[in-house]
Amino acid sequence: MASRDAAILRAREHFDSGAFKAHLAELVAIPSTAQDPDFAAALPEYLNGAIRPWLERLGFTVSVHENPVSGFGPILMAERLEDPARPTVITYGHGDTVRGLDEQWSEGLKPWTLTEQDGRWYGRGSVDNKGQHALNLAALEAVLAERGGKLGFNIKLVLEMAEERGSKGLKEFVAAHAKELAADVLIGSDGPRVAPEIPSVKMGTRGTFHFDLVCRLRPGGVHSGHWGGITKDPAIILSHALASIMDRNGKILVREWVPQLSNSVRTMLAGCPVGGGSEDSATIDEGWGEPGRSAAEKIYASNSFIVLSMLSGRPENPVNAVAPDARAHCQIRYTVDTDTAIFEPSLRKHLDAAGFPDISIENAGLRMPGSRTDPDNPWVGWAARSIEATLGRKVQLVPNSSGGLPGDVFVDHLAVPLLWIPHSYNGCKQHGPDEHALPEILREGIAMMAGLWWDLGEKPPAR
Repeated sequence: MASRDAAILRAREHFDSGAFKAHLAELVAIPSTAQDPDFAAALPEYLNGAIRPWLERLGFTVSVHENPVSGFGPILMAERLEDPARPTVITYGHGDTVRGLDEQWSEGLKPWTLTEQDGRWYGRGSVDNKGQHALNLAALEAVLAERGGKLGFNIKLVLEMAEERGSKGLKEFVAAHAKELAADVLIGSDGPRVAPEIPSVKMGTRGTFHFDLVCRLRPGGVHSGHWGGITKDPAIILSHALASIMDRNGKILVREWVPQLSNSVRTMLAGCPVGGGSEDSATIDEGWGEPGRSAAEKIYASNSFIVLSMLSGRPENPVNAVAPDARAHCQIRYTVDTDTAIFEPSLRKHLDAAGFPDISIENAGLRMPGSRTDPDNPWVGWAARSIEATLGRKVQLVPNSSGGLPGDVFVDHLAVPLLWIPHSYNGCKQHGPDEHALPEILREGIAMMAGLWWDLGEKPPAR
């Protein structure tokens, strides 16, 4: 008789046999970077050549569409419908990656070759995001096999090829296909666990708001010998303006940007670790950020202000001149507890009061909206109980991921709760050289996703 335990065993055996690793190696070998035009042909190749045949073998109806925004990668839509009376889940992933950065990888490693070294699986896309969506599909395949070709629920999939370029076109695509993509919940996997050994469920993501701060004083530079010391230096003025926004210990001084923490969020994050198991944990600087908040509260439940770049003069070829202007490109990582409409006006008010009326705010706007599902939503507790039943240990619930994902698109147009269940960790080096997966996390992931898919067909939350 088919059983939950047998489905999980099938998934684990698939992983332990090396079959999943071999399949992942085939996916990694497709150089589907969205950030290098020379590899544009690999974007449709990933969908049509690698993913589409797999999905069709699993009983999905598959279509691949041009991106609604010209110049960006295609989008795959698939569905497997068994019974309209049963729950419908939509899952999401992206098959595009950042640049390979071939010359920056360590000796013996290459971005488009999956290589096992020191207990890690190295390769571009191994976790961001090929390894994660492939793992979920492999777990689904194990449940299908155990149930004799049935799932007990309906599933839809959106797989895009422009996430690493800001998911351009995804919002328009989902809006245009909202009826076909209607579902009860989104369950997807991207990003890291809170720590390698702690299974996590994240209910949304922080968003990003960007703007430039500009100090523009004169049409061109002036001789530093003849004018230095008697004419204003825009880089110095801009530096002081930035220092008025955040103090030397990382406390945000524009206090309207600092959200209050609810008791439910504090309780959820009590004892929640950050980082761990990686050399990257050394970058958690004690004392940096909002005073009185834990590292988890700072990164998962607070807003952060970051200067992404600064420019004055010509750094590549300095000349002896007082520069005419200075510019800083800035970012606010924010949670849904803050109204983004206040960011620019509150900054203008703050700069004027601090004595910087000549600092202009330019190109201000929302780059990626934040999202969050109510922790009391029944899908949240259901998912946590399912994973705990499989792994035999507690799941860490997180109000939202520290990074960004296009969950808002699915909330706005499908009105679904969000469950992000990551299969990676903070030290995976995604977006840089030596990106890698930890096989022990993947092995846990395929088991817990098999359990989750089984439970969705057996005992989902009430609709």
